[in-house]
Amino acid sequence: MAEKTSPSPGVGITPLQQMLASGTGAILTSLFVTPLDVVKIRLQAQRTPFSKGKCFLYCNGLMDHLYVCQNGNGCTAWYKAPTHFTGTLDAFVKITRYEGIRSLWSGLPPTLVMAVPATVIYFTTYDQLRDYLHARTGSRGPHIPLLAGALARLGAVTVISPLELIRTKMQSRQLSYRELGVCIQSAVAQDGWLSLWRGWGPTVLRDVPFSALYWFNYELVRTWLCRKAWLEEATFMVSFTSGAISGTVAAVLTLPFDVVKTQRQIELGDSEVHPVSASKPSSTWLLMQRIRAESGTRGLFAGFLPRVIKVAPACAIMISTYEFGKTFFQKLNQERRLRGL
Repeated sequence: MAEKTSPSPGVGITPLQQMLASGTGAILTSLFVTPLDVVKIRLQAQRTPFSKGKCFLYCNGLMDHLYVCQNGNGCTAWYKAPTHFTGTLDAFVKITRYEGIRSLWSGLPPTLVMAVPATVIYFTTYDQLRDYLHARTGSRGPHIPLLAGALARLGAVTVISPLELIRTKMQSRQLSYRELGVCIQSAVAQDGWLSLWRGWGPTVLRDVPFSALYWFNYELVRTWLCRKAWLEEATFMVSFTSGAISGTVAAVLTLPFDVVKTQRQIELGDSEVHPVSASKPSSTWLLMQRIRAESGTRGLFAGFLPRVIKVAPACAIMISTYEFGKTFFQKLNQERRLRGL
């Protein structure tokens, strides 16, 4: 007798409904994780004030964003601390008390501008690919989510990469849209269209393995929990727990690529601000060798705790909201079909 597993959650809804579910998940995840990053950047700015041209990385658990400071500490008001913070909790309390609770969500608009479309493309593509591979191969093996996750992330990174580069250029200098167009045209004329995908390689090296591991583990854990709890379909808590576990595992195993990607982004950002003095960005392999030589193997796992603390809840909130949204649309479509009979 065949083992009973929870049905594919993408069945019975349209791609547009999948997009609405993933977009809602991206917004809720950003709302939850952004305050953690705002506090982190305030603490970083307090310890090491950002000088002109200094880059720093903003990450909401779904997307990474590179910021380039042009005017010293006053360049971006939302990380300019009005007082001294002794730690994370103290920063939360003082920011809320002196600046209002809304300050904890400073920087949210640029996060949503990138995170929502990227997440919509990524999750919708994954579901479509997974269902297509299930139907085409007739298999429901664990290799299907692994392959679908890798291909979906590769597609999302490729589509979003030029937008990320354009946004970074706009932040590095005060450019009008016309000046931005001229800037892009000159870059394409000088280095070709592939120049719009600078930094694509390191991003793929981190995000594609992460995605493959994430979906592989998520489907396994979700099926196992459903079987243990005698559930026909995954509940919100099952999806939440599965997302947290699979996100943690994937974050730990791909951490070296995350460290390298951060270094690569900073090199690319510096080259935007100081194109003459900046050295040519190193290859991913050379960067890994350099980090290992300077800091040892532990250097490739720098930021382990902050990454896990941020990625695990982000993955849990995103996937559980997404699955809840899909279940909602499934029931809505079933009710519509029954009324139409």
